[in-house]
Amino acid sequence: MGKTYLYRGGFYLAGLLILALGITLNTKTGMGVSPIISVSYSISTIWGLNFGNMTLVLYAFFVVIEMVLHIIRNQKYTRREGAVLAHANKVNLKWVLFMDILQFPLNLVFTRFLNLFSDWLPDLKTAYGDSFAGSFTGRLLFLIAAIALTGIGAAMSLNMRVIPNPGDGIVQAIADCIEKGVGFTKNCFDILNITITLTVSLVFAGKLVGVGIGTVLAVIGVGRVIAVFNHFCMEKMDNLAGMEQAG
Repeated sequence: MGKTYLYRGGFYLAGLLILALGITLNTKTGMGVSPIISVSYSISTIWGLNFGNMTLVLYAFFVVIEMVLHIIRNQKYTRREGAVLAHANKVNLKWVLFMDILQFPLNLVFTRFLNLFSDWLPDLKTAYGDSFAGSFTGRLLFLIAAIALTGIGAAMSLNMRVIPNPGDGIVQAIADCIEKGVGFTKNCFDILNITITLTVSLVFAGKLVGVGIGTVLAVIGVGRVIAVFNHFCMEKMDNLAGMEQAG
């Protein structure tokens, strides 16, 4: 049992590291970032703020919204089901809100990883402008690698079912509250983030910041990478981490 928990924790932490590396590498290509972080990236770039810290603020806002949505959803189900299940709903809500609160320290750790990788990785176009790494083709290859890392990291951390990343948690909370599919909700949430980023960048910078071909490829590619990774690796990881016993 102890060994399976060790694997579970190891896969989860490794997933967070890989996810942070993928997200950061995406920003270093200069070809547009994934929608979920485009808002914090554009704000940090336009006003010269720390990217990790801005993501910390954005994700903390996501967690607060999650908690509000979970309370609204609980009240909706309590009215629908009546007094018989009211106590059960109340107990379940306390557990859900507790898991939401745990996203705050996770958010702090995750965004420190972003800062670490951001300091470590150079901006490809600036640092390698005259070489292959700084060319469009080279940066496109790094972008593809970044999308692959993001998908693998997201799959590893999500599959372990520990504490959700706030970017994933808010999508699930919205989907539960409006009773729509996660895929549909994710697409709508991505569009919302891109719209906010476009507005902020055009109004305050007079140009596009953080939105480009990388944004489009991230929307398409990350989900595909998760699906492929899970097809080949999920069963093996679940067996090692004892996820079948964990439910």
